[in-house]
This record gives sequence, structure tokens and C-alpha cells, in this order.
Amino acid sequence: MLYRRSLLALLTLAPLALSGPAAAETVPFTPEAFAAAQKAGKPILIEVSAPWCPICKTQKPILAKLAEQPRFKDLVIFDVDFDTRKDVLRQFNARMQSTLIAFKGETETGRSVGETQPEWIEGLVEKTL
Repeated sequence: MLYRRSLLALLTLAPLALSGPAAAETVPFTPEAFAAAQKAGKPILIEVSAPWCPICKTQKPILAKLAEQPRFKDLVIFDVDFDTRKDVLRQFNARMQSTLIAFKGETETGRSVGETQPEWIEGLVEKTL
């Protein structure tokens, strides 16, 4: 009987222990998803990257760490592939991989190219809030 109660309590509390604070979401860029996030007034970061880019590889773990912070839980990170999404690059006037573009809803609040300093990237992401 005690075993059953313990198991029931464990199963009841497990989802709470595993859920933790929500993290920012990284999704592939689509015009529809971007427009919906803008209309909803979400904090948005456009991340232009390429798999062969060493700067992009440095930026990704920095962004992942920031995305885990509770203050950035509503942030939507749109991943734009530099090699295949030339239409999106033109839309945002992004000329290089490793470009980060911050939006607060429909307003662009900042951008950087080639930045790898965690503090500076965090400062840019803060502009989305």
C-alpha cells in the first residue's frame, strides 16, 4: 500500500519536476510564423547562419544559453539558412552569415554581424524585450 502511494505521488509530481521554466523557441523561418510573432508583439531574433560558418558555430551555444533564461522565455528565434534562403536575406537586407537581427514585435531594435562576445549578444537580445 505504501509503495503504491509513493508511486502515485511520484507519477503525479514528475511532470512538475521536468517542466521547469519555459525556454525560448528556435524555429525555421517562414513568412507566416514571422508575421504571426510580430502581430503578437513577441520578442524576435532572426539568426542568419550557415553550417560551415565558424562564427555561427560560436554564436549558437551563446544563444542556446540565453534561450534558457526565464526572462527570454517568450523569445522566438527564427533560423535562416544563409545558403538556401536568399529571399529572406534580401527581405532583411542581411548580406552575411552570422547576422543577428532583433525585433520587438514589428520594430527592428538592433542587429549585429559576426559578434561572438556573449555580453554583446545578450545586449542585442535584451533589445527584443
